[in-house]
Amino acid sequence: MIAIDEGGMDIAEIMRYLPHRYPMLLVDRVTSFVPRTSIRGYKNVTMNEPYFPGHFPDYPVMPGVLIIEALAQLASILAWRTAGRMPGDGALLFFAGIDNARFRRRVRPGDQLMLEADLQRQVRGVGKHAVRALVDGETVAEATLMAAIRDPSQT
Repeated sequence: MIAIDEGGMDIAEIMRYLPHRYPMLLVDRVTSFVPRTSIRGYKNVTMNEPYFPGHFPDYPVMPGVLIIEALAQLASILAWRTAGRMPGDGALLFFAGIDNARFRRRVRPGDQLMLEADLQRQVRGVGKHAVRALVDGETVAEATLMAAIRDPSQT
């Protein structure tokens, strides 16, 4: 069976799947979603980001932990949609692990951070995703992320 791209999501739909809000909502748009397979999106990095005055004042660089957070947010949309669930239906998505995180180059104001997440496997509500962030076609960060959808009363 060939997976069909179901298209993108605007910010209003993204916010239905993510509990994050400014300044922690780090996905601006989803450009592609293939059920149970992959998701693509982006974050526009601007000088107005609240972390740039302190990281670093004379040479603004997006913190690597926030690049991973943006990738985790994108992967969580894929996890919810793959499970056929929505946040708020009695379940929460818990970050379960990160492996093989690598940072290849700096992300600066003016960059468009392209985000990719590919589902490697999902078993009993635990998903493993290969994620990657790119700027101008060049990989800036990559990792393997794991998350679990769980009923909060069972954790």
